[in-house]
Amino acid sequence: QVQLVESGGGLVQAGGSLRLSCAASGRTSSYYSLAWFRQAPGKEREFVAAVRWPDGSTYYRDSVKGRFTLSRDRAKNTLYLQMNSLKPEDTAVYYCAGDTRYSCSGPGCSRASIYDYWGQGTQVTVSS
Repeated sequence: QVQLVESGGGLVQAGGSLRLSCAASGRTSSYYSLAWFRQAPGKEREFVAAVRWPDGSTYYRDSVKGRFTLSRDRAKNTLYLQMNSLKPEDTAVYYCAGDTRYSCSGPGCSRASIYDYWGQGTQVTVSS
């Protein structure tokens, strides 16, 4: 059974930084991609960033480019999301998602429907 566990959320002032972690367990060799999504109160879940696990290629939503950076530790099966220059509009529950069925690339990795495993989420609150 595949399991994803997020950590690292919290409260930070605008302009500050946080690093989220997503620890993957189980059949991690099955992953094609891992991604971060977020959902703010009253809004739809939206894509943030994704990495193709085998080759490390990344894709970001436009509003976080230059501020957020994905990295991974393959030995620990952990994905990180470094978030800098945080804004109040980044406030949301952040979810880690894993895809074991498709091999997406670029914009194709932004579709929530391709991900078959999800973590429980971690809250990020950015105060103004």
